[in-house]
This record gives sequence, structure tokens and C-alpha cells, in this order.
Amino acid sequence: MRDLLAAIGLVLVLEGLVLAAFPGAWRSAVKAVLKAPETPLRISGLLVGAVGVIVVWLVRG
Repeated sequence: MRDLLAAIGLVLVLEGLVLAAFPGAWRSAVKAVLKAPETPLRISGLLVGAVGVIVVWLVRG
């Protein structure tokens, strides 16, 4: 559970830094995501999730 909370905290730090450093690009990215069809978003989400599982598996393995 500690690892999960640490990972969530790290995601929040990275998202916050990107938002603080590049607010215009962040806003443009959000607008593009809102306009995108659902299927590519689902596929991207699955791919990113799979990469995350692989990274955790490699680090923890």
C-alpha cells in the first residue's frame, strides 16, 4: 500500500511540474484529448497501462 501511495504521489508531482512549466501546452493537450474519438484514447490508455506494468515488473522483479 505504501508503494501505491508513493506512486500516486510521484504521478501528482510530475503532472504538477508539467502544468507549472508548460500551462499553454497542457491546455492544448487537454483540448486535443477532449476532441479525440474514444477508441484511440482507449488503445492509448491500454498501451500506457501495459508499459507501466512492465516498468513495475522490471523494477520489482
